[in-house]
Amino acid sequence: MIDRVGAALKDFLKKESAGGIVLIIAAALALVIANSPLAAGYFGTLEGKLNFSYGAFEINKPLLLWINDGLMAIFFFLIGLEVKREVLEGQLSSWNKASLPLIAAVGGMAIPALIFLAFNWNSPETINGWAIPAATDIAFALGILSLLGPRVPVALKALLLAVAVIDDIGAITIIAIFYSGELKLDMLLGAGITFAVLAAVGRAKFGSRIPYVLLTVLMWVFVLKSGVHATLAGVAAAFCVPMVSRRGERLLEKMEHGLHSWVAFIIIPIFGFANAGVSLVGISPADLLAPLPLGIALGLLIGKQIGIFGFAWVGVKMGFATLPENVGWRQIHALSLLAAIGFTMSLFIGNLAFTDPALVDAVKLGVLSGSLVAALAGFFMLKATLPEPALGDTAKA
Repeated sequence: MIDRVGAALKDFLKKESAGGIVLIIAAALALVIANSPLAAGYFGTLEGKLNFSYGAFEINKPLLLWINDGLMAIFFFLIGLEVKREVLEGQLSSWNKASLPLIAAVGGMAIPALIFLAFNWNSPETINGWAIPAATDIAFALGILSLLGPRVPVALKALLLAVAVIDDIGAITIIAIFYSGELKLDMLLGAGITFAVLAAVGRAKFGSRIPYVLLTVLMWVFVLKSGVHATLAGVAAAFCVPMVSRRGERLLEKMEHGLHSWVAFIIIPIFGFANAGVSLVGISPADLLAPLPLGIALGLLIGKQIGIFGFAWVGVKMGFATLPENVGWRQIHALSLLAAIGFTMSLFIGNLAFTDPALVDAVKLGVLSGSLVAALAGFFMLKATLPEPALGDTAKA
């Protein structure tokens, strides 16, 4: 019995959909607890301060910010590794491969932001959230896609991944430029020196992971204190990791694979659990029609469809890009809906954009409602457009 349970668990963890499913469970659990008698304990724990000090140096933050600034730096480190690999060897390594996802991703970031601005232009207290619907949650999107098993063309899965990677690059750039605080030059100098040392270690192609880890942690501390958002240290550090060490080891891929399960099954679910909880007491349908949540929900739902599908269609018709083999326009449309699942990155940007708890709750309403509708619509549209699996494929799935 125990062996069978262990084998089933091992098989589940191998599935691409598993990370998305765990994230969905964590978010749903947060919503349930936030609207139960346990709500006070849930919110109180997240607001509780954790202090780390060494001499005159001190970091004193609520648990929620340790999760969002600390654990999420590891998530961004993994994103940086994925981006570097895709640019050097993957879907973004040539114009022929990158043109369609690049064009689609640009539209998928710009149009949602414009739709949000249209609803919030006359609302100065909410306009800072313009980047929230521009994000895509790759864990959720790939998780939903993988529920359809072998029916999904490999090219469509690769296209969604490439669009999401470019979207992540855009989100990282937006965070760095628009959501950083007051800069402290001495801390920035410390971060710059640490980055230079880390880059030298990478150029020397050290095969040990220890110097990369230690220097990344040190740079994270400097960046945290500098006013630039601390998670960007993870991205910068990842770019220093060499593809191949001087011993011939595929170091970047090994680090990426080693981190993937930790991020997918622990870090992202913890983030989802900590950030998805919103009290629905006293909330009416009219609250969803307020400029902030409505701008986010429609930015995701409508903006991603117009941006990704529309820009891709124009790009192909004008000869700037070509559709992947075995992928049609109805599948691209379904993909644009899956890319409208903004959960993790949208909530992350929302926490950077606003400090007022009421506005943060409104962000959660917009993100959760828009992402839920997008997930359901994308799944059923894709299911309707894909051929039924052969009997052998069904057995394998």
